[in-house]
Amino acid sequence: MKILVLESSTSSAKAMLYDTDKKQSFVRTRPYPGMFDNATVHNAQTVFEETLSVARELLDGRTDVDMISLGGTWHSLCLMDSEMNPMTPVLPWCYTGASGLCREIRQEQDYVRSYYHKTGCMVNAIYPFFKLRMFKNMGFDLSQYIAAGQNVYNTYRMTGRKAATECVASGTGLMNIYTKQYEPDLLRELGITEDSLPEIVPYDRIYPLTKEAASYLGLKEGTPVIPSNSDGGLNQIGVGALKKGVMTFSVGTSGAIRLTTSKPIIPDEPSTWCYLSPKSWMSGAATSGACNCIDWFKEKFAKAESYANLETGFNTDSESPVFLPFVFGERCPGWNDDRHGVFENLSASSTVQDLYRAVQEGVLFNLFQCYETLTAVNGVPEHIKLSGGILNSPRWTQMCADIFEKDMEVDKLAQSSLMGGVVLAMELAGEINSVEDFRVEPVSVIKPNPHRGEIYRKRYQNYLECYRTFIK
Repeated sequence: MKILVLESSTSSAKAMLYDTDKKQSFVRTRPYPGMFDNATVHNAQTVFEETLSVARELLDGRTDVDMISLGGTWHSLCLMDSEMNPMTPVLPWCYTGASGLCREIRQEQDYVRSYYHKTGCMVNAIYPFFKLRMFKNMGFDLSQYIAAGQNVYNTYRMTGRKAATECVASGTGLMNIYTKQYEPDLLRELGITEDSLPEIVPYDRIYPLTKEAASYLGLKEGTPVIPSNSDGGLNQIGVGALKKGVMTFSVGTSGAIRLTTSKPIIPDEPSTWCYLSPKSWMSGAATSGACNCIDWFKEKFAKAESYANLETGFNTDSESPVFLPFVFGERCPGWNDDRHGVFENLSASSTVQDLYRAVQEGVLFNLFQCYETLTAVNGVPEHIKLSGGILNSPRWTQMCADIFEKDMEVDKLAQSSLMGGVVLAMELAGEINSVEDFRVEPVSVIKPNPHRGEIYRKRYQNYLECYRTFIK
């Protein structure tokens, strides 16, 4: 069986072709060409076309695809007309235009708690619900549009169906996490009905490939297509993390840690989030700053430096520079989208290497904050599966193990979310009994350096002191 997986990620288009008989995979990725402007928005059609273009290059004339599985990022929003033509840019998760609105709403503590316990989401600008409230405040009559996102747009262009999987819908802030349906009270706030939203469908729904998409890809019209699931949910499947005690830990453009749960886990006080993977609930935490902070620092302050030169040496001084990685706002643990990045504790002797190391540490300290919060309600995991762009840096990967003081398991396949799309397709095609049975053995385990644990514990305390000092 040949499975084609397409993913529209935050910054690049991805495609994988997987042969279940030979257990071989072929992957192609490509950054979007100049996708981000000053407002940090996307063009829905461009993203879709780039994703299909990468798939077409990967296929290179092959026509023997048996099933297609779609994926993409959570939390995007685009207003579309009744024919699903985009009327606004796509506002991805990192768009913070609704931050002022959310700041006002967060003053209403009863509302914040009620919203959190219905949806598993915080009052934060990343969620489409608050982007819709922003549009309403700008004068948009939301009842005249279809409120969708890149995942739904891709699904529509591939299948002709206005459908959102439960997994994708759980990240909109519009869905009740218990009933898996849109929350009526929230729709009334927006002045819309379910007619303005895509249909929520379960993970096992399959639709035929449209003639238009089939013609472009060179595939057979009617090829089975699985509607788009989130990359975070697919990642849980792709690394074999649907069993208790396995944590996925992704440090890519942004950062996230996730645990599969058998029911919604929502702490009394808003902190961690609760979404759905294709087949189960997830308790997790996410940060806005990760590899994007690395790219930002390199571009702005060290453009002429090589990564090898930036990562030289190890400073044992516990009083080294501190970086708060909120250049793109804050998600967990404080959910303050108004936060800004901060360098603290600089001195005349601070070097560009010191600052770069502080950025790497700051990203991981923010994620360790999330880890402490998540494990307080879910327990300490037995296994941690590390993935994402962090793996391109052995030094940063080792720093991660040292800060968490835990073994970090690394799997052979770097594109875990793409593999999740493959495994889901295998279940729905009857190739395997269940995605829960899928297991991935690590190809390497990064063990913490016991001599650095105390150093990082002191630096983490410095980070926390800085974090509390700069709360707005």
